[in-house]
Amino acid sequence: MTVSQELFAPVGRGIELCYQTFGDPDDDPLLLVMGLGGPMTWWDTELCEDLARAGFFVIRFDQRDTGRSTILDARISRATLVRAFAGTRVRAPYSLGDLGDDAFGLLDHLGLESAHVVGVSMGGMVVQTMVLAHPERVRSMTSIMSTTGKRTVGWQHPSVLPHFLAPARPGRAAYLATNVTMARLIGSPAYPEDEERIRARASLTFDRGLHPAGVVRQMMAVLTQPNRSTRLRGVRVPSLVVHGLADKMVHVSGGRATAAAIPGAELLLVDGMGHDLPPALFETFVAAIRRTANRAK
Repeated sequence: MTVSQELFAPVGRGIELCYQTFGDPDDDPLLLVMGLGGPMTWWDTELCEDLARAGFFVIRFDQRDTGRSTILDARISRATLVRAFAGTRVRAPYSLGDLGDDAFGLLDHLGLESAHVVGVSMGGMVVQTMVLAHPERVRSMTSIMSTTGKRTVGWQHPSVLPHFLAPARPGRAAYLATNVTMARLIGSPAYPEDEERIRARASLTFDRGLHPAGVVRQMMAVLTQPNRSTRLRGVRVPSLVVHGLADKMVHVSGGRATAAAIPGAELLLVDGMGHDLPPALFETFVAAIRRTANRAK
């Protein structure tokens, strides 16, 4: 299988994205969009290879403010962040639409007029925004453990918020320990991830670059997003919504609302799945994404 090195693409507005591809460029292009603060390496290499074997040309990338892509410098005060969580109108440095434009810029760089898109959590919000902005460029859409932007669905479990507002402890050891704690809190209870695997992923994330202020800027884009429910009713591309029934980060009501809003969307609810992508479910994910892409043909 052909796997590229980490490459860089200028996508406009002073943003450069780090990306990597898997598989044959002549296969169906599949763009993977990760969630809040997540670099492209959170798309497990094994999953990317499985998708490539299923007939996709897989593209994973660091969004702005993560990994090796462009890191911005706007500062967000803790008070502003708290107001945003409370639903008060505040100004964000950029929007989900801007993140979607970055993704389209990457497709432009690769010479792709359109692609199948898959997004996780915040990435699900981004791919929903992409299909609303340019439906002609989205062949199919898969939204995983995400929501519509409506505040009365897809809420967080009360145990999660304190971890987001707590100041990050410095150093590699602290970062690895925090990742283990979060994985146990929001991960899939029916598919618990091995601690060694969690630490290996966190170690790679640390080495590629941590940007806590960037996570806050992305969080502001999430907190200031619009309610897409009404506009999603106009989506006509084949769509799949995947959600775990044990998700503490984004309640399953967010997935149900997304599927209910999109005409003809398939809703795949997974018992015992939390807010992660367990290796035990890779086969399920690949089959569902392939099935959805085939509907576009």
